[in-house]
Amino acid sequence: MEKGPSPKAALICGVSGQDGPYLARLLLGKGYRVYGTSRDAQVSTFQNLVRLGIREQVQVESVSLTDFRSVWQVMMKIQPDEIYNLAGQSSVGLSFQLPVETLESITIGTLTMLEAIRMMGKPIRFYNAGSSECFGDLPGVAADETTPFHPRSPYAVAKAAAFWEVANYREAYGLYACTGILFNHESPLRPERFVCKKIIKAACEIAAGHADKLCLGNMAIRRDWGWAPEYVEAMWLMLQQDQPADFVIATGESQKLEDFVSLTFSSLGLNWQNFVHSDPQLSRPTDLSEGRGCSRKAWEILGWKAQAMMPDVVRMMVKAEMDEDYHL
Repeated sequence: MEKGPSPKAALICGVSGQDGPYLARLLLGKGYRVYGTSRDAQVSTFQNLVRLGIREQVQVESVSLTDFRSVWQVMMKIQPDEIYNLAGQSSVGLSFQLPVETLESITIGTLTMLEAIRMMGKPIRFYNAGSSECFGDLPGVAADETTPFHPRSPYAVAKAAAFWEVANYREAYGLYACTGILFNHESPLRPERFVCKKIIKAACEIAAGHADKLCLGNMAIRRDWGWAPEYVEAMWLMLQQDQPADFVIATGESQKLEDFVSLTFSSLGLNWQNFVHSDPQLSRPTDLSEGRGCSRKAWEILGWKAQAMMPDVVRMMVKAEMDEDYHL
C-alpha cells in the first residue's frame, strides 16, 4: 500500500506573540507539521500556545533571526514548505524608545530569511507580516495595495523597508514571497502594553472593584479594528495562490478609540466618563489620526472578507477577560 504525501511543514517565526498561536492552531487543523521559533526556546513559556491548548503539538526551535547561521541551520533541519515571518519588535509606541532594535529585528530578520530561502533553492513559500502603519495618516481614505507609503514611526519605517525587501526578492529571484498589509487586529492574546487589551483589562478590573481609573492618551484617533483569528486565515490563503501577491487585510470600517472605550465600559454596565482620564504624556511623538483599509483585492482573489467588526471584537475580548480572570 503506497503512502500518501507527507504533511506540509510550516515554520512560524514569532510563534509566541498574538497571531502566531492562532496561525499555528489553524495550520494544525489543516494537517501541517508546525514549528515555531523563539530567541531561547528552552526558557520561553509559550504561554499563548498553552492558552490555546496546542503547546505540545508545536515543535519549537531557538533562533536569532538577525544571525544568518542560526536561521540557516533551523531551515535546513526543518525543510519547511511555508514560512510565516511574524517576528520582530511589534509595538509602535515602544519603537520610539527602541528605534535601533526595532529596525534591526524587522529589516535584518526579514532579509536574513529571504536570503536563506534564496540560497536553499527550494520552492519555499514565504509570508511577511506587513503593517498598515506604513501608510501613515489616512483621513477620509481607505488604503489599498496601490496607496503610497508614508511611515510616521520607527516601527512603520522598518515595516516599509521589509515590504520592499520582500518585493525585491520576489521580482529579482522569483521567490514565492508576499506581504500581508494588516490593519489593527485584536484578540485576548494581546499583551497588555497594547491599548485595546489595556482598555479591556482595566474596565474588567474596575467592574470587579479592583481598580478605579484608566489613563489613556489621544482618544480621538480612528482605527480599523478586526479579529486576529480571522486575519491569520488570510495569511494562509496568501500562500495557497498560484502566484505570490501582496494584500491589504482590513474590515473597511474605522472608529474612534473613544468608541472602543465606550462600548467596552457599557458592556459592563459602566459609564466610561466616570473612570477614564486623558494623559497627554501617553501620546506618541507622531500619531495617525485615522487608519482604514480596503480589502477588495483579498475578497476577489482570496475569497477573504472580515466577519467580525469592532463591536464584535469588544464583546469577544470582554467575555474572554471575564471568563479567565473575573467572576462577576
